[in-house]
Amino acid sequence: MTPRKEKILIFDTTLRDGEQSPGFTMNPEEKVRFARQLEKLHVDIIEAGFPVASEGDFISVRQIARALTHAQVAALARTDRGDIDRAWKAIKDAAKPRIHTFISTSDIHIKHLLHMTRKQVLTRACEAVRHAWEYTRNVEFSAQDATRTDRKFLCEVVEAVIECGATTVNIPDTVGYTTPDEYGELIAFLVSEVKNIGNAVIAVHCHDDLGMAVANSLSALKNGARQVECTINGIGERAGNASLEEIVMALETRKDVLGFETGIRTRQLYPTSKLLTDITGIPVQPNKAIVGANAFAHESGIHQAGLARDRMTYEIMKPESVGIADSHIVLGKHSGRHAIREKLKKMGFDLSKDEIDTVFRRFKVIADIKKEIFDDDLVTIVTEDIFRAPEKYKLLYLSVTCGNVAIPTATVKMEIDGKPVQDANFGVGPVDATYTTIRKLTKTGHRLLKYQVNAVTEGIDALGVVSVQIKYNDRIVAGRGADPDVIVASAKAYINALNRVESLKTFAGAKSSTGA
Repeated sequence: MTPRKEKILIFDTTLRDGEQSPGFTMNPEEKVRFARQLEKLHVDIIEAGFPVASEGDFISVRQIARALTHAQVAALARTDRGDIDRAWKAIKDAAKPRIHTFISTSDIHIKHLLHMTRKQVLTRACEAVRHAWEYTRNVEFSAQDATRTDRKFLCEVVEAVIECGATTVNIPDTVGYTTPDEYGELIAFLVSEVKNIGNAVIAVHCHDDLGMAVANSLSALKNGARQVECTINGIGERAGNASLEEIVMALETRKDVLGFETGIRTRQLYPTSKLLTDITGIPVQPNKAIVGANAFAHESGIHQAGLARDRMTYEIMKPESVGIADSHIVLGKHSGRHAIREKLKKMGFDLSKDEIDTVFRRFKVIADIKKEIFDDDLVTIVTEDIFRAPEKYKLLYLSVTCGNVAIPTATVKMEIDGKPVQDANFGVGPVDATYTTIRKLTKTGHRLLKYQVNAVTEGIDALGVVSVQIKYNDRIVAGRGADPDVIVASAKAYINALNRVESLKTFAGAKSSTGA
């Protein structure tokens, strides 16, 4: 029987520390909506806000406290009786309320921020915890800027607040200054030196100023911390906080090394991240771990080939485990034949090796122009290059000059019955000049009935598809061409229609010779 892993408490402060960061402000209704999603995620503690900060914050915290049924709801308060009273008033209706009080303990903060002495700070901390304890036995104390605090004084403060009733003691890296080894050693030091440390849960709250918030948090857990304070998408003051989704999936994926578990429903990670971006309008960067757009996207041909054989070759987590439907195979200039072949199979095209090679060559040309090739692009390539009728006319070269002070001129080089021909001509626009030149080279004069341009996919680099209709005797013959350059696509469409006319002539001749 596999031994049960020790549980780590997840304390989410997206609605407090995260919401304080520029651009992430939410209204009360949005906060309640997001808090419900956090409860659906199975976060253990939700820090709903700082009630004394504003009337709006107070209302939001009170509404969240009344809306949730399972998660603990924490309210932040300075070591001030008025703050603590206000915090309790906001969360008193919660199923599981928590008061979270804090004061700075580093000498730089004590001197320049608080204008107090160490003794005064210690007294304030103890008085605040005792006052909060009168309301609830669920009291958390934070020693702000703990990582820059004198260790002996930090031990004194931690021991004193636990003695006064604090059940959780937070050792925050408020300014993102520490390193993993240093932080882990600090937690281990507190575990060994604070005599009553076993009466409280050690919490950690790391900022990402040096990009080490998650690593610092994990190091702290390995050395005795059992609560992590973090935010969805890592939002927060300055460079942000430790990312909840990264903490959780590190613990989930590397249980063999870390040996812990959480109660988080990991399949709700991506939906929660997405909800936050929808509410705030601020997306995560594409390369963001776990929830970024590229977290499970693969463009490299080697990676795509390996992924097709066994997902574990290049994915250490299943995208479904975090709530993402599937891996995203990005077809771009780095993709290989294997990825193209597999994609075409899924799309229903059973092509020969030679046909795959033809598609792949065209794919590479377009991929050098477009950043990403989509399904519709592939369909167009297959239609244009594989299922097209034999061609009497082929486009070899096209150059167009146009503008508001230039006469539109097209130089066209074609292959007709295997022989190269070239000419140039003018027109009222770039397409007209191109078509006039093609008519001259092919010695045709079919009437153009319809000309239409569409973009296959989104973006300024989209593959343009041109559809034309020309009149041949009593028939309407359609042509289609595709290219990132719409003028080239126009030429291809017109030439495609001319080739269809030639096919009709061949078919009519065959019928005549057989007497059909």
